[in-house]
Amino acid sequence: MENVVKAGIFGVCIGDALGVPVEFKSRETLKSFPVVTMQEFGSWNQPKGTWSDDSSLTLCIAEELTKGYDLEKIGQSFVKWVKYGHWTAHGKLFDIGGTTRHSIARLIKGESARFSGNIFEEDNGNGSLMRTLPLAFYLKDEENIEKLYQIVKEVSSITHGHFRSVFACFIYVIFAIELIKGKNKREAYYYTQKLALEFAEIQGFNPKEIQLFDRILKNDISDYHEDTISSDGYVLHSLEASLWCFLNSESYSEAVLKAVNLGEDTDTTGAITGGIAGIYYGFENIPEEWVDVLVRKEDIENVCIKLEDKLMK
Repeated sequence: MENVVKAGIFGVCIGDALGVPVEFKSRETLKSFPVVTMQEFGSWNQPKGTWSDDSSLTLCIAEELTKGYDLEKIGQSFVKWVKYGHWTAHGKLFDIGGTTRHSIARLIKGESARFSGNIFEEDNGNGSLMRTLPLAFYLKDEENIEKLYQIVKEVSSITHGHFRSVFACFIYVIFAIELIKGKNKREAYYYTQKLALEFAEIQGFNPKEIQLFDRILKNDISDYHEDTISSDGYVLHSLEASLWCFLNSESYSEAVLKAVNLGEDTDTTGAITGGIAGIYYGFENIPEEWVDVLVRKEDIENVCIKLEDKLMK
């Protein structure tokens, strides 16, 4: 697939930027005043095309992967983001989740990225899921599923070390890899369900935890009514919402607008949905006027080209 890295990474950033101006708005409000294109100011008072922490951390990982996989260096790039505004839209951080903040504070104090993440049940926000897409490009040829899981776990656990966050990232990465390989969305979804459930069984993961994923893995998340899909910051809800939006749409713009208009954690639902929709529909399916206003688009494109050269040849 041509430009698949660019399609996925721009997909994340544009979904994020569409959601930034309406973050925290309710679904009811957005039903009356839906997002239909890029907006400015709003919730964070940012210019049009501004992306948030979702894209910043995605780009930190993407940039580090152009040099190879090094967990500690990924951790240090997160530190540079917090301390110096590395990979922020305008040189200054304006949005960071609590779990991510606490974990990066440990890195700043010198803790290893292997042990910096929060590990309690209440630490299952969507802060690692929102940035995990670049791993799909890195791991697309990895045939050892245990090794693949281990790397996803390590990168999630820089900030989010609880099993639920890790497993959500694993499902998303597996699904994205199947899309990169050219499967249609249904085939990719059914394969992901089968592989994730089989892997969970072989590994003897806690059945109570796996059961929480039943709507995604045992049922068909796309069959649920919108009223049963939550779009808050909880990792499981974010994964469900993103898959629901992607499976129930026919284009990149339909998928991300559906995601953003669910309300609440709009930038993150937009980013997670945008990553897989970008891969699936291709860069040329992302509306040109959205790409044109994206902040730092040349910098983002340069990272995509380097990552594509390293991983996709």
